[in-house]
Amino acid sequence: MKKLLLMAALAVFGFTTANAQGISFGAKAGVNFASLTGDDADGLDGRTSFHVGGVVYIGLSEMFGLQPELVYSSQGFTASVLGVDATGHLDYINIPVLVDVLVAEGFSLQAGPQVGILINDDLDVDGVGSASMEAESVDVSIAAGAQYKMPMGLFFQARYAIGMTDVNMGSIKNSVASLSVGWFFN
Repeated sequence: MKKLLLMAALAVFGFTTANAQGISFGAKAGVNFASLTGDDADGLDGRTSFHVGGVVYIGLSEMFGLQPELVYSSQGFTASVLGVDATGHLDYINIPVLVDVLVAEGFSLQAGPQVGILINDDLDVDGVGSASMEAESVDVSIAAGAQYKMPMGLFFQARYAIGMTDVNMGSIKNSVASLSVGWFFN
């Protein structure tokens, strides 16, 4: 798993040797509205949390670009059964690689695959304690959204990622809507 993370990070940041003119580095942070979907997710509510990470924009032409990211993403769910509250923490290092298509000045649409590497899977039950949920170590998703870049480097994103792989043995997948604000440094 560490080798996969290292290879992905090298791929994300290794593009810098290609052509420095079309490459911008940035950072972003924002809010996640996460939930779990599927046949076995009945009775689970969403969890509002956060994400933070780095962004690389690689301009391929005036209209197209590639935007890989490396993002810590706090996801999961909440539930209440017979008056007992529980929170499931599913925290990932997400690596989306998005195709960026400029549709208007500063405004682009983005879509692509995302791989998430699980770093935490606690279930906290009020009054009882916490335990591991034994979630799968890798989550594969499809992400799509929009981005608006201002001329001075500030950018805003709205994105939705739907899981393609099950979180655990049941038929449960991640579903995350996120809003981000960030800054391209160059």
